[in-house]
Amino acid sequence: MSNEPAAPVSQFIPLAMASALFMDLLDTAALGSALPTMAREFHTEALHLKLALTAYLVTMAILVPASGWLADRYGARRVFINAMKLYLVGSLCCGLSNSMAQLVAARVLQGIGGAMMTPVARLIVVASTPRERLVQAMNAFTMPAIVGPLMGPPLAGFLLQVANWRWIFFINLPVGLLGIAAVLRIVPRLRHVHPGPFDGIGFALAAVGIVSLIALAEVVGSGELSSSGCLCLAATAVAAWILFIKHALYARRPMLDIRLLARPTYRASMLGGSLMRLGIGATPFLLPLLLQVALGWSPIKAGSVMAITTIGSILARFGGTYAIRVLGFKRALIITAALTAALTALPAAFTRETSVGWVLAALLTVGFFRAAHYVGSTALAFAEIAPEEVSRASTLSTVIQQISLSFGVSFAGLTLYFSAGATSHFTAAQFIAPFISLGAVTLLAVPVYTRLHPEAGAHMRTGAKAAT
Repeated sequence: MSNEPAAPVSQFIPLAMASALFMDLLDTAALGSALPTMAREFHTEALHLKLALTAYLVTMAILVPASGWLADRYGARRVFINAMKLYLVGSLCCGLSNSMAQLVAARVLQGIGGAMMTPVARLIVVASTPRERLVQAMNAFTMPAIVGPLMGPPLAGFLLQVANWRWIFFINLPVGLLGIAAVLRIVPRLRHVHPGPFDGIGFALAAVGIVSLIALAEVVGSGELSSSGCLCLAATAVAAWILFIKHALYARRPMLDIRLLARPTYRASMLGGSLMRLGIGATPFLLPLLLQVALGWSPIKAGSVMAITTIGSILARFGGTYAIRVLGFKRALIITAALTAALTALPAAFTRETSVGWVLAALLTVGFFRAAHYVGSTALAFAEIAPEEVSRASTLSTVIQQISLSFGVSFAGLTLYFSAGATSHFTAAQFIAPFISLGAVTLLAVPVYTRLHPEAGAHMRTGAKAAT
């Protein structure tokens, strides 16, 4: 993909694209806060409703591989706008759902739109930005989107108090329409190289591998599927991924170009970032249950306190880029990964006697270091990616991201099931094991970054300096 946007216009592209991330993150944050209330309305256990979270993430993971090809074939702006329209239809259907089955089906429809919306937005930003300004562009791209998680929990709490959970989805309609108008006005048409034929074999193998792997993570150890069924799922996942890897290594234009993982900076960003995203995926599921059910907080109190995490994320947009400029990518990522892992496990210590101030401080700090890490890791991924590889790198990155987020929700549900069983009546002690386990897995990102070259991404640090 290549483009020649006018300089004054290109500065606003990250802001225009951020409407997609805003809706995506607003829904995820708000839906997690509303799960206990929705479980009562649908007469089901809160653990079962995690399917509403994973259905969206799994759908995205399956369809994202096609987003890069569609963007190159039909134009990134056109694909993005149509994806936003589909996402809005899915949001409307979510708000009109009257059962868990209808909600999950509507979330799948949302996921179809999200699969073409979020990765194409990032593709447009990366393709339109010189490498030396990429850290700054990523800052601008993610800053407006941070407002989504900031508003999500308190908005959900407020709506649950004065209206109902359906408005969590209806709020997307005006946001999405404004986003479409902004994109049509600001984002230029990009020139594309024809991507060649669609890799149907690679797409099918990747879809089977993703579905079977995430389904296995959902049911293993929960008793929802027999041991022989779990073994069949595991065998299907392994076979599909082996066949896909063989296909991808030799195909001329594979659906997912795993050969990009040979680049040290890209590989470290994908592997380390995936481990860090387990916490990002699990927290919107675990934390509302801990605060609202185990600690007895009201939805609006829990939502308002959880929003402090995003304030930490906003502050990290300033401190994170400064850390990259001073420490370099390697040391900055190691430090932020270690601190994020420790702080991810900290809610294990929350009890009914824990003061609101301590909870606020913990969530503010984890939001700061998690976001500082995210900015650095995302920018580093493209340090060694050539302009003509941006579409493929963005597609693979988004697929890995969605799989890791799905695993985060599944991991949270599985550890909570082992700790508490299938119940909606939790105690604070039952959340100790899930949060400690989550922190331990997140800590595994540290050795990934220790293998980076000390000067990895050095040519991009001028962009970090400009951003500060």
